[in-house]
Amino acid sequence: MERQVTQQVRGFKAIDGAGVHLVRVLGHSTVDGYDPILMLDSFDSTNPDDYIAGFPMHPHRGIETISYIYQGGMHHKDSLGNEDAIGSGEVQWMTAGSGIMHEEKLPASPRMLGVQLWLNLPAKDKMVPPSYRSIKAEAIPEIPLVGGKLRLLAGHYGDHAGHVSKYLPLDYYDVHLNSGASVEIETDPERSILVFTLSGDAWVGGELIQEKTAAKLSSGDHVTIKAGTQKAQVLFISSKRLDEPVAWGGPIVMNTRAELQKAFDDLNQGTFLQTAMTYE
Repeated sequence: MERQVTQQVRGFKAIDGAGVHLVRVLGHSTVDGYDPILMLDSFDSTNPDDYIAGFPMHPHRGIETISYIYQGGMHHKDSLGNEDAIGSGEVQWMTAGSGIMHEEKLPASPRMLGVQLWLNLPAKDKMVPPSYRSIKAEAIPEIPLVGGKLRLLAGHYGDHAGHVSKYLPLDYYDVHLNSGASVEIETDPERSILVFTLSGDAWVGGELIQEKTAAKLSSGDHVTIKAGTQKAQVLFISSKRLDEPVAWGGPIVMNTRAELQKAFDDLNQGTFLQTAMTYE
């Protein structure tokens, strides 16, 4: 049975960090519908003044942040001592776990185009040790399609394998289609799947999805994605619903209000990172 679109969320302009202009698509109001993806922000600008202020040092706990920069770059620095940069077509994957502080700088480029996801961590993994890794271009399989290509950012596509998520299954594809081209993607009926039209409009399950829109899909064993009259770049994100309570306060996502309060108490008392480093 082919998956169909059950709901759509069109992104809206927002400002975050030290003054970064972005398109906010998923957030507090979409937690249940798009579980386990908590947040989806998109960057798309040819004006460096929109983003070079970046995101100064800030805390996270209870989530993973996955940043995909298709055009442009991102520089990462964190409290674990990691300092790294990615360029066009690369991914930064940070597990906040029990607690981390990090900053993200966005250097000027002809175009900044990308997405950051917040992937929820299961209750049993909320307080795992924090970690960071980057997925460079040479580690991302690029699979030819009829009339396009698929970049395998994480998980599996057919016999191809990319980076494997440690805590939740995640298939993350960057699908490029020429005008009128289409691809049929087989799917696990038990997975929670969304697509995001990063660039251009696309038909998904027979329904037109406008650019910068997230669409949640029904259950099924496949979905057809087709470009409209222009080229389309569509992100396909598949994972497993958690169906767990969410207590979300700013950069921290836990399961209960008490856990959330404990996180902010740790921040105020200077024990946020010590908790992370002494976790066993």
